[in-house]
Amino acid sequence: MEMPKASDADKERFRAAVPDHPDVVVKPMFGNLGAFVNGNMFAGLFGPVIGVKLAEADRVELESTERTVPFGPAERPMAGYSGLPEVWNAEGDGDDARVRAWVGKAFDHVATLPPKEPKARKPKAAGK
Repeated sequence: MEMPKASDADKERFRAAVPDHPDVVVKPMFGNLGAFVNGNMFAGLFGPVIGVKLAEADRVELESTERTVPFGPAERPMAGYSGLPEVWNAEGDGDDARVRAWVGKAFDHVATLPPKEPKARKPKAAGK
């Protein structure tokens, strides 16, 4: 499975679309980026595609009115995430206001979910 890398311009557009909120954490994920609130990812970047995790009604609205794309690897797209239309992600020709609006809806939805518990770290084997 080939993992596309986001360009610096893709990463800049993604960061600009993420709400400026003290609870938001943007961090690298496999050469791309993810945006988290309370430990839960609400938006991600996979190559040039921005994916969002929406409430069911918002997801249905987005997917029934726009040309969304699968989010994540073609062989295994991420369940529960919708890839925003590729034309919205076009450098210089994109629709930044629409991207920000849907990323904002994803933030609003995921912020209502219970905080994700950090995974327990496995103890290191003795002598390693």
